[in-house]
Amino acid sequence: MPRPMADAVARRRAAAVAGHRGDAVTARTFLVDPAPSVRATALGALARAGSLAGADLVAALRDPSAVVRARAAELAAGMPGNDDPALAPALDDPDAAVVEAAAWASGERQPPEPGVVAALSAVTNGHDDPTCREAAVAALGAIGDPAGLPAILAATTDRPAVRRRAVLALAPFHGPEVEAALDRALTDRDWQVRQAAEDVSR
Repeated sequence: MPRPMADAVARRRAAAVAGHRGDAVTARTFLVDPAPSVRATALGALARAGSLAGADLVAALRDPSAVVRARAAELAAGMPGNDDPALAPALDDPDAAVVEAAAWASGERQPPEPGVVAALSAVTNGHDDPTCREAAVAALGAIGDPAGLPAILAATTDRPAVRRRAVLALAPFHGPEVEAALDRALTDRDWQVRQAAEDVSR
């Protein structure tokens, strides 16, 4: 193994250990490490040590490495949506892994981030990567805002994995359009979509 790689592995391990020991001072020094994997680990270490601040995530979401941006988005799930960082901009990230992480985290934040429903709806119905569309429609269902319902309904005609998530995302909603979508899903050609519709309809 080349020496630089070995050094990065050692630094990543040191950052992780600092987090387990609650040593936020040491963990924070790794936020500026040249290796993206070390910087991402440092974020998790700070979270474990109870010292991760919104400002840390704001900076990490601007990191040149998608690995760091995705990790920052994941960690934002534990922060209220009315605090930093804002995840809506990350839903427009050029890297699909970052978008997927930001979508998932957006659905976990309580309360939800203002304006994030519109951003999630755009991903649900317009992103090229089906994994991102799937994560975004799941987040819309978790948030349960009526403004997200049109995007969820549209996603019930997407590819199977997205259709299944969209059907599950209909659980918080009611009305003729929702009932019609569930009825269609009950006869879907994919058995997982049919099963999801049965689960939601109970």
